[in-house]
Amino acid sequence: FTKCCQETGFLMVLKCRQENSQLKDCLVGYYSDPLFYEECKTEYLKQREEYRATGIKKKKQKLPSNV
Repeated sequence: FTKCCQETGFLMVLKCRQENSQLKDCLVGYYSDPLFYEECKTEYLKQREEYRATGIKKKKQKLPSNV
């Protein structure tokens, strides 16, 4: 989806519909997966606990844009 948007610019709304649908389907799959939810919740609670103990925010992880 990202590649399609970068290549088409302003026409992405029209030309990247199929890629957008595939992206949505992928995200819905992850969002409805209870194991993934628990993994994210555990990671969040771990980071929150660390922040409360140290007062130092952890830098956000930068993910590659072509995932």
